Amino acid sequence: MVPLYELGHWSFEGRIAMTGQKDSWSANISWSHSPGTEKLKISGPLGQSAVIITLAGNGVTIDRGGNNIEFSDKPDEFINQQMGMFVPMRSLRYWVVGLPEPYCKYQDTDTGFNQSGWISEYLQMQIVNDGVIMPRKIVVMGGEVKLKLIIDQWVVNDTRYK
Repeated sequence: MVPLYELGHWSFEGRIAMTGQKDSWSANISWSHSPGTEKLKISGPLGQSAVIITLAGNGVTIDRGGNNIEFSDKPDEFINQQMGMFVPMRSLRYWVVGLPEPYCKYQDTDTGFNQSGWISEYLQMQIVNDGVIMPRKIVVMGGEVKLKLIIDQWVVNDTRYK
């Protein structure tokens, strides 16, 4: 069994909902992770209004389709500006697989942990591979932002799990 911090490649498909002080929205999400790269596809019903966010190195690219591609070397600030809500994307990469970000202090709770002013709660887990337990329902809260994530399908080491 590969420890979760050492997973090189994983992806999931699911649904996301975000609520902030002034706005809220929900969408389908596909997230693909490989060493050094995060690729998120966020889309409405039937793939409408698809946005692809790619984090690689110290940069982020947002592709809205139709040659509408923007780049920034300040990922968190840029994503905050585009989404209208702040989400710590580099930390979220760990939180979605059920882990605190390494090398940052955290405090365990009954349902997850607190880290960097954010609360990660794991409401439902699922067994995906050789006894590896991965999140199915997650709530991440910080400041005035609440993110809900339901993961319908994990792909770990090229094997699909529902």
